[in-house]
Amino acid sequence: MNTTPDHRAAPAEAPARNEHTRGRRFASWREHHGWSAAASLRRLAARPLGSVLTIAVMGLALALPLAFYLLLGNVQRLGDALGRNQAISVFLKADQGASQAQLLARDLGTRAEVAAVAIKTPQQGMDELAKMQGFSGALQTLGDNPLPYVLQLQPRDDASAAALEQLVTDVRAMHSVDLVQDSGHWRQRLEALLGVGNRVVLIVASLLALAALLVVGNTVRVDITSRSEEIGVLLLLGAGKAFVRRPYLYAGVWYGLFSGLLAAALAVAIELALAQPVARLSAAYEGRLHVGGLPTWLLLAVPLAAAVLGWLGARLVSAWQLRKVA
Repeated sequence: MNTTPDHRAAPAEAPARNEHTRGRRFASWREHHGWSAAASLRRLAARPLGSVLTIAVMGLALALPLAFYLLLGNVQRLGDALGRNQAISVFLKADQGASQAQLLARDLGTRAEVAAVAIKTPQQGMDELAKMQGFSGALQTLGDNPLPYVLQLQPRDDASAAALEQLVTDVRAMHSVDLVQDSGHWRQRLEALLGVGNRVVLIVASLLALAALLVVGNTVRVDITSRSEEIGVLLLLGAGKAFVRRPYLYAGVWYGLFSGLLAAALAVAIELALAQPVARLSAAYEGRLHVGGLPTWLLLAVPLAAAVLGWLGARLVSAWQLRKVA
């Protein structure tokens, strides 16, 4: 009888042991993440005044770009209500009749910048003048109607100032056109103002995001400095830097998340505070002024982006501080 041990079973048991080891490591890693998140949250609650002040400073810093963005969007809507997209009046020559006016209106209606074309007849123009104070007596002395056909070109909402300027240039060059009235300078100035506003919002948001990152970094730095002896003991016992750093990273995430929620809440509060005055302003413009709030996706993205900023600030400072402790 062969009593020699069968070593062929050992290779079969090795993958099972490796799988079991990986499972234990993953469970330990997951457990420590849960403990770090809870422990960092308890540390924030243990010093409520300092935590609230840090979150308030970051929340106010993040709320300012949201307020500027809200203001800029409504300035654009106000410009639309005041005539940013008001119609372009095309006065035809006196010898152009109804058929020529309809043909030109059909051609201009095919332009990508034009949303609609309306034809105003000479009789309609005369009726409008008759309704104006001081013109009724003068119109009675006229024999024939001297007014020409007028085309009202309504630009598209998404048409740029450059495209509309080119449209006006092309229309003025037509032989059947006598005069073109356009608020091109108003559109160009508003486009330039909105461009500057967008750039200012981007710069302010970047600076305030950097300020929020520095606030978190400084808070984590102070926390690590106050626990330098405890961290030194953990490192001597063999704890890795990732193990020691993890609670501070979660602290940064909590700071960012709560400050982002505060910033979104402040933005909503600003919208609610402006609701009544905006309603009165819209009524003054006969409902043409539609003032909107911040999009939902932006309000939801702010806490997530702030949490990433908090994590980044904590990550950079904790790596630097732990290098000094070690």
